[in-house]
Amino acid sequence: MKNAFIFAAVLLFLLLSGCKSLKLRGFDYERSVDTRSRPIEQQDKRIFSIASAGIFADNRFDGARLNGFVKNGFETYQAIIDPENTPINPSPWYAFRLWADSRHNITLELKYTHSKHRYSPKISRDGRSWTSLNENLVRLNTDSTMASILLEIGPDTLWVAAQELHSSGRVKKWCIDQALNPGAEYLTLGKSRLNRDLIGLDIGIGDKNKKDIIAVLSRQHPPEVTGYLAMQAFVETILEDNPLSNDFRRKYRVLVFPLMNPDGVDLGHWRHNAGGIDLNRDWAYYRQPEVKQVANHLVKECIRNKSELVLGLDFHSTYNDVYYTPDHTIRSTLEGFKDYWLMGIENALPDYEAHDSPGPATSPTSKNWFYRQFEAEGITFEIGDNTPREFIQAKGRAAAIEMMELLIFR
Repeated sequence: MKNAFIFAAVLLFLLLSGCKSLKLRGFDYERSVDTRSRPIEQQDKRIFSIASAGIFADNRFDGARLNGFVKNGFETYQAIIDPENTPINPSPWYAFRLWADSRHNITLELKYTHSKHRYSPKISRDGRSWTSLNENLVRLNTDSTMASILLEIGPDTLWVAAQELHSSGRVKKWCIDQALNPGAEYLTLGKSRLNRDLIGLDIGIGDKNKKDIIAVLSRQHPPEVTGYLAMQAFVETILEDNPLSNDFRRKYRVLVFPLMNPDGVDLGHWRHNAGGIDLNRDWAYYRQPEVKQVANHLVKECIRNKSELVLGLDFHSTYNDVYYTPDHTIRSTLEGFKDYWLMGIENALPDYEAHDSPGPATSPTSKNWFYRQFEAEGITFEIGDNTPREFIQAKGRAAAIEMMELLIFR
């Protein structure tokens, strides 16, 4: 009887010590953040009319941000750009349409009420194909709270935006298209605060049981389009029909959440979700529904399939390309992975040097949550606001290939 008791106690200890992913846990961080919901200011969706000049602007589309439009001098007009609430990160997103009864060459002032200018204007005639405005046509005022640009407008609609528009509808179509590939399944795992779908992809060939999981996140912050573009290239490379990608999908399962903040994206927010919160500070007690549902889904999939989550990649954008990685205080299940991975990416891209910025797990970000919840490697993959789009594609693809080559023999 005594031996049976000892055996049971040892078995229970082993089960408990190996259950790091068996329930969603809350965490106290040294740099804690209050993520209880705060009010946001809704945009007035409408046509703004300067009737005397026959010039119009509007924000009646997903991803738009325009809070006012006024005449400010001869052939000079001002677009007023307010954030959803404050305090807020200096990521002043804008997107609107312009047209006129006749041809005009105008000066358009982008007036930011709570930030300095950050995103170089893009223009489009259809809202899908975009061109960066010539920098010689952009002028900043003395404190950079206003940018003036020269535009030619007329009866045909001209779109102006901080970055290319990738609204929830467009991201959903991309996911559906990717799910046509072998071993890819389209997911709807829940609803956002404003009842938009939380969507994803479940990638892997064969039995899910005991298959290690890689998690991929994107668009926690609405304006961070360049990170989303890198994520697209990364995922599309994993889904290619070649020996490496096919073998990788047989060995690993990849869970992709490309649009963590659909409300913020469609509402044209600078940073926050519809609860007025930075989602990438909510990975401690999951007060926002988007983070809570994705975190729960990852934990439940590990439980259901007796799997380990070994790597979490969160794609973002900032001023310059950088990787936020775990420092020496963090020992994950993929010890040494990030050094070999970054070295491989450097070798794959001519004249490229990866900027590694290691740090401790002291704040409630997704990167740190992957380690705290699963003891997994967590990396924030940041792309510069103005990184050339061709290089973003090459970098996302190289990152996927190097990851697969490292992990396939693990």
